Amino acid sequence: MEKLLLKLRVLLLFLLLLQQQQQADSYSKVEYLPGWQGRLPFPLETGYVGIGKDEEVQLFYYFLESESEPTTDPLLVWLSGGPGCSSVIAIVDEIGPIRFVEQVYNGSMPSFVLNPHAWTKIANVIFLDQPVSTGFSYATNSAAYKYTDVQACEYVDEFLRKWLSDHPQFISNPFYVSGNSYAGMAIPIITQLISNGNIAGKEPLVNLQGYLIGNGLTIRPQDENYRIVFCHGMGLISDELYKSLEKNCRGEYTNIHPNNTGCANDFRNFKQMIRNINVERVLNPFCTNDDDPKDMYQMTW
Repeated sequence: MEKLLLKLRVLLLFLLLLQQQQQADSYSKVEYLPGWQGRLPFPLETGYVGIGKDEEVQLFYYFLESESEPTTDPLLVWLSGGPGCSSVIAIVDEIGPIRFVEQVYNGSMPSFVLNPHAWTKIANVIFLDQPVSTGFSYATNSAAYKYTDVQACEYVDEFLRKWLSDHPQFISNPFYVSGNSYAGMAIPIITQLISNGNIAGKEPLVNLQGYLIGNGLTIRPQDENYRIVFCHGMGLISDELYKSLEKNCRGEYTNIHPNNTGCANDFRNFKQMIRNINVERVLNPFCTNDDDPKDMYQMTW
């Protein structure tokens, strides 16, 4: 809860930066942040891009240039999961250049330290608040808040081409669509839309090289069936148990028939074997949720 309060407070502080925004399709350079002493040691830009015929959708972004060679380093757009997770989370808790100083919250202003493993050390990254109503992104009419996943992907495609038009110095940079969690549903679609647009000659052409998905959601409920295969590949379960699961369950682990006792027993053994493993990040230490006595495995499955 203390960490959540810290992050919420920083989100409110970021809101103050929006006062610098004058209109759609505008952006501002941010040189100072609350919680950081002095001028930021990296370039930070924030802004809005209007989407749609009447630009009724306003997508907000943070852009951080590469700390190495911004003119030639890859350009990424990063999409957080949810759907509806603000890209601030990615900046301060995942791949961005800063981290919160971990300390007991005492009501004072939270502070930052540099992240030595930031992706922005070797890449230009657009952290995008999407879909509409995520973070600081909004719509000017109620109808624009109603959209499908595919429409949300089309908004991102339009955003990227408009953003590149406003930042032509990055058009030739190798481009990747990236993100995590629920963004795994959108990233392949966005990549295909960009590719289709390039083939159709939509300007500006995007120097698309590929996409990156971390801890991504794919196809429900089939994606959960693949976790058995993943756990075996990572050495988390034995070959014997994996072969027995394959034989008795035949690839179906989410809807086990009540009469299939062999599969049910194997799956029970599987759950027991990985009970102390962090299923969200198998190489990270396991921890429980303070607000819920159930472990992460039980909550996920």
